[in-house]
Amino acid sequence: MLSFRSLLALLTIPILCFFGQIAEAELRVGAAKIDISPTQLPVWVNGGFLPNRANTITTRIHARAIVLDDGKERIGICVVDSCILARQLCDEAKTLAASSGELSEDRILISATHTHTAPSSYGALGTDPDPTYVPLLRQKIAEALLSAEKRLQPAKVGWGSARADNFTALRRWILRPDRVRNDPFGNPTVRATMHAAKNLDDVTGPTGPEDPELSLIAFQTLSGEPIAVLSNFSMHYFGGQKAISADYFGLYCQQLEEFLSNEKDSDVVAVMSHGCSGDIWKKDYMQPRAETDGSVEQYTVGLLEIARKAYEAIDYAPDADLAMAQAELRLKYRVPDAQRLHWAEQIVEGMGDRAPKNQLEVYAREQVILHQRQSTELVLQAIRIGDIAITTTANETYALTGLKLKSQSPRAKTMVIELANGGEGYIPPPEQHHLGGYNTWAARSAGLEERAEPQIVATDLKLLEEVTGEPRRIYEDEPGKEAARLLDLHPVAYWRMNEFAPPVARDVSSHGLSAYYEPGVVFFLDGPNGSFSASAQNRCAHFAGGRMQFDCGALGDSKTILMSIWNGMPLGVRDVTGWFLSNDQDGATSASGLHLGLNRAGKLLLQVGHKAPVAGKQVIPRWKWARVALRVSDGEASVFLAGESSPEITIPIGQARLPATWFFGGRADNRDNWEGRLDEIAVFSRALAADELFGK
Repeated sequence: MLSFRSLLALLTIPILCFFGQIAEAELRVGAAKIDISPTQLPVWVNGGFLPNRANTITTRIHARAIVLDDGKERIGICVVDSCILARQLCDEAKTLAASSGELSEDRILISATHTHTAPSSYGALGTDPDPTYVPLLRQKIAEALLSAEKRLQPAKVGWGSARADNFTALRRWILRPDRVRNDPFGNPTVRATMHAAKNLDDVTGPTGPEDPELSLIAFQTLSGEPIAVLSNFSMHYFGGQKAISADYFGLYCQQLEEFLSNEKDSDVVAVMSHGCSGDIWKKDYMQPRAETDGSVEQYTVGLLEIARKAYEAIDYAPDADLAMAQAELRLKYRVPDAQRLHWAEQIVEGMGDRAPKNQLEVYAREQVILHQRQSTELVLQAIRIGDIAITTTANETYALTGLKLKSQSPRAKTMVIELANGGEGYIPPPEQHHLGGYNTWAARSAGLEERAEPQIVATDLKLLEEVTGEPRRIYEDEPGKEAARLLDLHPVAYWRMNEFAPPVARDVSSHGLSAYYEPGVVFFLDGPNGSFSASAQNRCAHFAGGRMQFDCGALGDSKTILMSIWNGMPLGVRDVTGWFLSNDQDGATSASGLHLGLNRAGKLLLQVGHKAPVAGKQVIPRWKWARVALRVSDGEASVFLAGESSPEITIPIGQARLPATWFFGGRADNRDNWEGRLDEIAVFSRALAADELFGK
């Protein structure tokens, strides 16, 4: 016979199980797509410098929405086939959706795909919003969210990710120092610009990294039927289609829906959101690829093949809980000074009420608008869906910004959606402003203060910490076999040069001796392959007129410097292709110091003081990595090239004591500075033996 205590325990078990099930989040998901094609033609289309009208609809365009609910939080995501969405339009659509459903305005994310062949809903450069289309779009965005909300059903969620390296590349390239161009205001400030690499002789290399990740967040019913897939990829747009058109974004969604429905009657919704790609396009100018030289249909088929494989490998969780946080960030515009404003006002006054007819008039009008506005407020968001995170940027951030957020997010599964909750133009990392170019010219298309990007990254990371309840990750590149070998040799300093941003080059040796980057250096590009990094990708810095400085103090009479070099300059265009290492503190007036670079033929070049430089034997090809060592010992300076059995150059230097300050990427007088990449620089206070220089 059961005692009272035993009977009570048995009765309690199902009650506890019942409440335990309630405690688990029951995820529900709904999805919908609404046609947002214009009902009146013609319409204004933005995406170019000057106004353009469209009279036909080439492909239908849509607003695609996903609504999530876990019983505590309800979150709406809507991605719109549009070039840019104004903050006011997004806010009004959120208010409209919230007033007719159960979504809260601060729990809705709205973003644009960035097709350049959609009706204008945002004033930028020469094009104003289309007054007949904006009210329709506002209504349709709200309708998409409400339709998705009505379709909520129990669901499970999973994450997929794959690399699509052949489908994205840098479109912003660094011009040679003798090919600098003028900006719209008549000043020679353009050291980098989009598509400059159409002629590879004009450029020294891309300005930053690409982000090849194609990520998927997939939602299914509990029985395994697809509800929706939210994709994210960093590729600006394909182009070449006639307006009105959804570009590759719409084609991808249509074909993914066909694949997911498997010829069944299905309401599955595919969504392609825009990853950070303000400096990204489809064409790799350095290595042209067939995937990006064909049609938009061919491009989409190739990308979908990668997406399908990633989708089929997804594992799902049925009980994901939700969290969302939002912040508003006040930022200033780069407003014109009095002289530029006076110049602009005279031009705008002469235009009267008509639209701009050329680039000069476009940028004159933009100066007046920035002066009137002075500042703006960005809406930034973070979402957590179980162990998956999403964060946003307002308009066109660079691929590097997306990599910063993904690398430091508390969750490894993180998607970054740009063009979200408003439009604030290009938002380059601060060091990119030094190089100029279209992406930096002050206008609504690129008008925020130079320090906007790090503030956005910091705010997003804080929001991600809030929704995950976990601290951000610290980005660390674990040393590979070769980097570990160098550390075992006990360098005075060793700079891996894998920073996201200036000014500090971190020393990974035990001494903590930082070096410092000057303006004219960009970051996180592909470094030398091999065994420097234990991860899949080694990173480096690209020098475009700037240098890295280090005060080594008293190294003594014997020393060795090891480094990897990658020359971006065409050979034969100047007597010294570039100096990449120097310790001449007094520039051209100094009779001491060592200078190491490449001559016009691409051979190593070593100079001591004012003496004639001595060239090596081997040609180092443009855009190829080489490992170089400078060794000073016993009154001689020798230069070694990896792969060669004997020194390339040996010069007697006597007993002269070398200056303590070393420049990497140029000389003290900035004459013929290095134009290219440097990486993995290690400094030793002794002369390394031959077998220590590059390993066995």
